[in-house]
Amino acid sequence: MGAARVTPHALTVDAGTRELRAADHLLRTLAAGLALPDDVFGCTHLVHGERPRVAVSLTRPGGPLPPGLAERLARRGYAVAPGLPDAAGRAVLYPGAAALTGTLTVAELLARSAIDAVRVLGAAGPAAPGTRLVTRDHVRPQWREGRLELAAVPAAGDTLVPFEVPDPTPCCADH
Repeated sequence: MGAARVTPHALTVDAGTRELRAADHLLRTLAAGLALPDDVFGCTHLVHGERPRVAVSLTRPGGPLPPGLAERLARRGYAVAPGLPDAAGRAVLYPGAAALTGTLTVAELLARSAIDAVRVLGAAGPAAPGTRLVTRDHVRPQWREGRLELAAVPAAGDTLVPFEVPDPTPCCADH
């Protein structure tokens, strides 16, 4: 998996998953099945090398993860390691994620969640607080220099949408 970032209160879980959608599903399944606290961050991480895959991490910055979590995951057949695979995880589970539905202003999105900033791709600065963002009920911010940032792009009607689409077209779908 490469050099892990040893971070207190963090675990990397490798289920051999090859797609982001499957990793998202794994994180939601783990959160529900293990009754993880609401302040846990669940992120996906691309692992390169001879066996490319998507690992997931569970982190609780404000305190320890539930006792025995690593052992429970290992008993379910997952490869578990302390720390994070890298510093650039893509957040699926994070405080406030469930409240990011419909259309919100950037200020509302920031107030309701752990997201620190909304960055408009191609723009010089952050998105203005009053700008409307159509979430499409799929908001996947990424860790960038220790901050959780959502990449967004301009859309119709002077709105923004998250850069990542909820149901991407698979590569070569028309072949």
